[in-house]
Amino acid sequence: MKKLLVPFMLLVVLVISACGNQSASNGEKETAKEEDKAPTTITYESENGPIEVPANPQRVVALANSGFVMALDVNIVGVDSWSKANKRYESYIKDAVEVTDESLEKIIELEPDLIIAASTTKNLDKLGEIAPTVSYTYGNVDYLTQYIEIGKLLNKEDEARAWVDDFKERSKKAGEEIKAKIGEDATVSVMESYAKELYVFGDNWGRGTEILYQEMKLKMPEKVKEMALKEGYYALSAEVIPEYAGDYIILSSDAAADSSFKDTESYKNIPAVKNNRVFEVDASEFYFNDPITLDFQLDFFIDSFMNSK
Repeated sequence: MKKLLVPFMLLVVLVISACGNQSASNGEKETAKEEDKAPTTITYESENGPIEVPANPQRVVALANSGFVMALDVNIVGVDSWSKANKRYESYIKDAVEVTDESLEKIIELEPDLIIAASTTKNLDKLGEIAPTVSYTYGNVDYLTQYIEIGKLLNKEDEARAWVDDFKERSKKAGEEIKAKIGEDATVSVMESYAKELYVFGDNWGRGTEILYQEMKLKMPEKVKEMALKEGYYALSAEVIPEYAGDYIILSSDAAADSSFKDTESYKNIPAVKNNRVFEVDASEFYFNDPITLDFQLDFFIDSFMNSK
């Protein structure tokens, strides 16, 4: 009886195994079918109307908003010169080619499946003949909404929204801690030395202004509010810098910028300068307001303000 039972049990095992394999095979086929049904394109509602774009773009040329694309881990094959010069972006675009809105042949050679541009970009019609081209007007929406829009374009809206929610929470908390450190009424100015000009900025022109004024709710000097808030920026002469200087100053510049204003008595006698409350940064790392830059700016502000005297 035992001799008969063993072959019978083996037969049962084989049957069950075969059924399991068949079930797994069917599951794989169903998954494959679902993948086959996945759309290869989506319709994005752009500023200029609906446009059909890749559902999973693989080769993006970013003539604008490149940092938003990098933050969503989408491959960039062509990028503008400002982004190429940003050290914060190096690891994301080390293999990307520097292009402009006039280097059409070079862009064609890159075989992009999506082009992202600004509304002021030249040759938008010609770029649209190369690949689906979506342009954005700077300031048309706020900086966080812009990231969500790029998320929609790249079919990664949920990922973008999750980051926005987390960022707002982190920056609000940091703002509360910084105000507790420097005082509720302390003012902050954001200035930049560019070429031979010196500028002061409002609350939506990159350089960390969005974090400081919009998220952290830090105070802007009245003169800055009067002259720079509407346009976003205002050019200064060395003589009037004290009028626009806050209790704290964020000063960005690059090696080629004229820094002679620092040698003037009007600058040296500013309380923020005398009290070592000027926080200097590399302009190329601070220009933008994408997630990569914003995270860097937020960390810089926390460290600078919390360790200030």
